[in-house]
Amino acid sequence: MSLIEAIILGIVQGFTEFLPVSSSGHIELVKAIQNTEIEENLLFTVFLHLATAFSTIVVFRKDLVQIIKGILSFKWNEETKFAWYVVISMIPAALVGLFLKDQIEEFFDRNILLVGFMLLLTGALLFISDRVKNNQTKELDTKKSAIMGIVQAIAILPGISRSGSTIVAGVLLGLPRNKAARFSFIMVLPLILGAGAKSFKDFLDLSEGAQASSPIFEMSMGFIAAFISGLFAIKWMIKLVENSRLSWFAYYCFIVGVVAVSYSFLQG
Repeated sequence: MSLIEAIILGIVQGFTEFLPVSSSGHIELVKAIQNTEIEENLLFTVFLHLATAFSTIVVFRKDLVQIIKGILSFKWNEETKFAWYVVISMIPAALVGLFLKDQIEEFFDRNILLVGFMLLLTGALLFISDRVKNNQTKELDTKKSAIMGIVQAIAILPGISRSGSTIVAGVLLGLPRNKAARFSFIMVLPLILGAGAKSFKDFLDLSEGAQASSPIFEMSMGFIAAFISGLFAIKWMIKLVENSRLSWFAYYCFIVGVVAVSYSFLQG
C-alpha cells in the first residue's frame, strides 16, 4: 500500500463514515479499483474508523462532557439513562464481533457483488426515511436503543451504511431526526475505540521483529486524512438529516450499487 493509496482511502473513509453511503463499502470498492493489497484489511478499516471516531469526539465534545458529568453524579438522570441506552445498543455488535469475527473478515476482501447489493438496500432505506414526517415526538428508550443496536450490528456488512441505517431506524421508531442522528453518532464510539485499540495492539504483536515492512507511516497518514475529512462530513450530515435530504444519497447509492453489481458480473 502506497502513501497516496492510504490517503485516498482515508479521505473516502472520512466522508463516507458520516454520509449515508457506507464507508466500508466504498473502502472495498477503492481497494478493488486500485488493486490495493493490504495484509490486514480489517485492521486498516478499523484504524480508519478510529480516526472518524475522534472526529465524532471533537464535534460532540460538549455532549460527551455533559454525559460524563451526569454519570459521575451517580444519579439516575438523563445523562445516565443515555449512557445506559448506549450500552444496550453496543451488545448486538459486540456479540457479532466476538463470535463471528472470522466470518466477518471474509466479507472484507473486495467482494464487489455483495457491496453492490448492500448499497441498493441502503438506498432503499434512505429513500423511505425521507418520506417519514418530521413531527416525530417519541423519546429514546431501552427497546429503541436495542433495535438500533441490532441494525448497527447488521451494518457491519460492507455496503450498508451504519450511520444511515441506524438514523433511519431511529426515525422509523418515532425519534426526532436530530435525536436519532445524535444517538447514532455517539452509540458507536465505545465499539470503535475498543475494537481499534485491540486491533492495533494485535497488529503490533504480529509485526514485532518486522517493523520496517509494516505500513505504519501510510496508515498514520490515512488516519489523519480520515480525521480531517470526517470533521467536515459529520457537520454536513447533521444538517442533511434535519432537513430530510437523505434521499439525495439514496439515488447515489442506487447508481453506485448498480455499477458495482454490473462490474462484478462482467468480471466474473
